[in-house]
Amino acid sequence: MFLDSIDPTDASQALSTTLTFTDVEPGDGQRRSTWTAITPSQRGPQPWPDWVITSDGALDTELGIVKTGKEADLYLIERGEPGGPSSILAAKRYRGTEHRDFTRSSLYEEGRRTRRSRDARALAKGSAYGRALAADHWAFAEFEALSRMHLLGAPVPYPVQVNGTELLMEFIGDGTTAAPRLAQVRDDESLPDLLEQIVDAMRVFARAGFAHGDLSPYNLLVNRGRVVVIDLPQIVDAISNPNGLDLLHRDCVNIAEWFSRRRVPVDAEELFGELLGELYS
Repeated sequence: MFLDSIDPTDASQALSTTLTFTDVEPGDGQRRSTWTAITPSQRGPQPWPDWVITSDGALDTELGIVKTGKEADLYLIERGEPGGPSSILAAKRYRGTEHRDFTRSSLYEEGRRTRRSRDARALAKGSAYGRALAADHWAFAEFEALSRMHLLGAPVPYPVQVNGTELLMEFIGDGTTAAPRLAQVRDDESLPDLLEQIVDAMRVFARAGFAHGDLSPYNLLVNRGRVVVIDLPQIVDAISNPNGLDLLHRDCVNIAEWFSRRRVPVDAEELFGELLGELYS
């Protein structure tokens, strides 16, 4: 079921009960919240935002699919305690071994540390164990990247938790309507301000030693005039990764070309030079 075919009242009705958790069993399209079942290292950085539901009695209600991709699909869920507060979350679910395509992974993986040497070897060789590990690995890599960038003040979705191949994070949008991507913005008067916000975000990444690695108008959201950077599993260490500077340069070219086509001139080489200054400062 796709998001535009969902009646949002269905989800609220599923949660509008005064029964206690012990009286309620998850219904169709529901599950118990996994928050209390995971370790602290799998939860987002503290302090947790007020909208993060940590109750033992919370249920997750599936609202539909937002977007499909080669490597992961994005779903919408509502997490809340029956009769209590709830929040809308984005659930990014990395595909199983037989359905996913991580063909670009080696480009981004070089220079990245993996916690276990056996895992690193398996990922590099593409063994059966490595293929089975890849989805979990990428989900956790994106969770760690979001956590780090959030703590540094970068405009990224808050990462709520990671559990296996599923990453739960802040949903960027109004109600159950996702914020538009930069590529969809038609208000040309807002573009100079949006460009400034994007460059500021790139500076935060560079100061921390990273490049987004796949930055484009399609993984930048614009929510009420504010830019939010998404899709971070491929974030690269711009110094230790042999491809890091090339990927940083490509990010600059992608942004400069798009804004220049919209008559907001940007010099890609000048932007790249500025970010190199941040990277090596």
